[in-house]
Amino acid sequence: MTAFAADWINLLIRWGHLIAGIGWIGTSFYFIALDLSLKRRPEMREGVAGTVWEVHGGGFYQVEKYTLAPKTLPSDLIWYKWEAYLTWVTGFSLLIVQYYLNARSWLIDPGVMPLEPWQAIAISVGGLVAGWLIYDGLCRSPLKNHPVALVAAVFILILAAAWGYTHVFSGRSALIQVGAFIGTIMAVNVFMVIIPNQKKIADALMAGAAPDPAWGATGKTRSVHNTYLTLPVLVMMVSGHYPMLSASHQAWAVVGLIVVGGAILRHFLVRHEVGDPLAKIAWALPVIAACLIAAMWLTAPVRLSTAGIHVSDAEITALTRKHCVMCHAAKPTHEGFDAPPKGVKLETLDEVRRYAKLIRQFAVQSDVMPLGNETGMTKVERAKLGAWLDVQ
Repeated sequence: MTAFAADWINLLIRWGHLIAGIGWIGTSFYFIALDLSLKRRPEMREGVAGTVWEVHGGGFYQVEKYTLAPKTLPSDLIWYKWEAYLTWVTGFSLLIVQYYLNARSWLIDPGVMPLEPWQAIAISVGGLVAGWLIYDGLCRSPLKNHPVALVAAVFILILAAAWGYTHVFSGRSALIQVGAFIGTIMAVNVFMVIIPNQKKIADALMAGAAPDPAWGATGKTRSVHNTYLTLPVLVMMVSGHYPMLSASHQAWAVVGLIVVGGAILRHFLVRHEVGDPLAKIAWALPVIAACLIAAMWLTAPVRLSTAGIHVSDAEITALTRKHCVMCHAAKPTHEGFDAPPKGVKLETLDEVRRYAKLIRQFAVQSDVMPLGNETGMTKVERAKLGAWLDVQ
């Protein structure tokens, strides 16, 4: 497959992933907000727990929610599930196309852990499976009767995964793996718990039996977990574009701050949407700010010492030819590219000066470039590159 064809496949899958993800997150936010907006009114039909009046697009809507379910169900009942399924399918397909098929470049960094592609892929897939099994086990354990303790245990699970991934995969892929880890938990929640429980309720009603209230309660718990994880997982999925997130040795702690800050931001947005007074939810703002400040502090670039380092133009030319030009050239020799990534060419010193800011960000202050450190660029070489850029 040519790099041109691979880029088009990547683009189309990524587009589909975004479309499905927007739909899934939108329905997740909507239904949680809907639940929080329900009110008991003087005149409600039998079995209705609450109703809400809404306006959108020039029309008015009245929505009812039953305590468990109505006595009968229509044949045209709408199931919200394909958004979740397609988000995961397209996301995993993107993981294959972007990371698995180019494991040496994107997934593996010999400086972190020397792996063969099949080993890295096995660890990635195994981690997704193990993550779901552990999470599901926690949700079925006695912790299910202690929501706060359960949330704490799930948070520790995500932190542990983040710590593990940052010690196995390249910096650019580690947080993507955390996003896939969380996203898999969310999607399998829908596939294995939420939808099956809803079907059990529907089947019981069709058979004239009384549904088990636990089915609905369990589905609701998993749904709430999902919606609190939506904003953090979005940051993880775009993390590859922001090397400062994974450049820190405490990247796993940055993940923790993203999860806490993102979940609280989700809480603030939904509660504000349903009309909670600002005074009731204002506590969330300083906590979010504290998480953001802490994340910025942890990801602040560590300046390499360049004192006493004198680098000639010829040395930099040799360095860029060794580590950069295989990709960043008018005609790349790297098998993964038909054209220079993002149009950045580094074949001349003038081009290196032109992209000095990006080079410092991706190759001096972090080890994102070269991809997977395929060429084995050393800290000394990065320091030399930084010293030369300092005087330009």
